[in-house]
Amino acid sequence: MERYNRITNKNKREIVLLKSRPCAWGKCRFCDFIEDNTLDKNEMLTLNASVLSRVTGEFGVLEVINSGSCFELPVETLALIRTVVREKGIHRLFFEAHWMYRNRLQELRDYMGIPIVYKIGIETFDYDFREHYLNKHADFRSPEEVSRYFDSPCLMVGIKGQTREMITNDITILKEHFHLGTINIFTNNSTEVKRDPELVEWFMDKYRHLLCDPQIEVLYEKTDFGVGD
Repeated sequence: MERYNRITNKNKREIVLLKSRPCAWGKCRFCDFIEDNTLDKNEMLTLNASVLSRVTGEFGVLEVINSGSCFELPVETLALIRTVVREKGIHRLFFEAHWMYRNRLQELRDYMGIPIVYKIGIETFDYDFREHYLNKHADFRSPEEVSRYFDSPCLMVGIKGQTREMITNDITILKEHFHLGTINIFTNNSTEVKRDPELVEWFMDKYRHLLCDPQIEVLYEKTDFGVGD
């Protein structure tokens, strides 16, 4: 599994995929990414130190992802990230956190001492689909609630059961309420959730212009950031 890459097309940054404790929620219907975790602390610390040693500070921006939320990384890894930030001249971090951690985000901002862009995987702003089918455990009702805490929502497109109207509404909300966002095209995995090829084809035709939009990153494959497998 590749765990380090340089993103050079939009929002230039280095990105690392670290290993953490299991996702605190871990019940999203569509997700098997949470399997990249461990309870072996030594394994986490050894692997994460090796990955972080590759950071050069080339762009001054670093994104840290793991199979859950940044708060599930061991404290020793968070301390090492802070050291890398200082030694490599990093001036902005990207982290991702679940809705349940929304009241703790300032903790890491204070700890790291630099601005943090917080991503959140909401998948859709449609409450019923998000909560009753995808089982996200993110019970907000409006985009204003999300923007009060988070900077960059991650949407998912191409799931059977989604509609064109849902996707159109999601992208409209994303553009109107946030400066940054990510759109993930769903890929079949080990879960029961399935990809809707016709919906994906429609999206890629109607929203092809987003590929050139500096505000939005579109991931056609889950490894398009160059990490994972």
